[in-house]
Amino acid sequence: MSAQLKVVLVGLPGSGKTTFGRQLANELAFPFLDLDQLIEERYQLKISEIFSIHGEGKFREWETMVLQDTLNQDSAFILASGGGAPCFNDNMDLINSQAISVYLDVPLHSISRRLQSSRAQQRPMFQGLDQGEITLKLKSLLVSREYYYNQAKIKLSGEDFSAELLLVELISRLKS
Repeated sequence: MSAQLKVVLVGLPGSGKTTFGRQLANELAFPFLDLDQLIEERYQLKISEIFSIHGEGKFREWETMVLQDTLNQDSAFILASGGGAPCFNDNMDLINSQAISVYLDVPLHSISRRLQSSRAQQRPMFQGLDQGEITLKLKSLLVSREYYYNQAKIKLSGEDFSAELLLVELISRLKS
């Protein structure tokens, strides 16, 4: 694999970008980066605090700046984007111009199950929602975001995809 390979995972919140990203990074021996974590480190605030103090508009502005800086790095990495990152400020075009984007297309019922856990309460978008409300929110997000996600260079669909499967796709894409 190329020393400059940059892979950006996109998809709905709870689709497994972080979990799968860590697995893929481990397989490739590349650094794993999480866009939300990079934002929190740069601005010394939790994502939920940024939303509550500064609002979504400022968060999206900061998200784009951190994404640009990350993609401009002269090194290989696997990046888990935030669920909304590709959908604002021409970020999907930016991602596709500087990296291989991968859409993790996981069925809504699987994501909803994952978000049922207490982890959902750490996500500003799902705080205080019950299971039915989480599912409705996910459906709404998919309708508004799928256009952007579908612009990814690679799409992995289902519940059980592996780093090995994506590696085959990446090697194929790099050879062509």
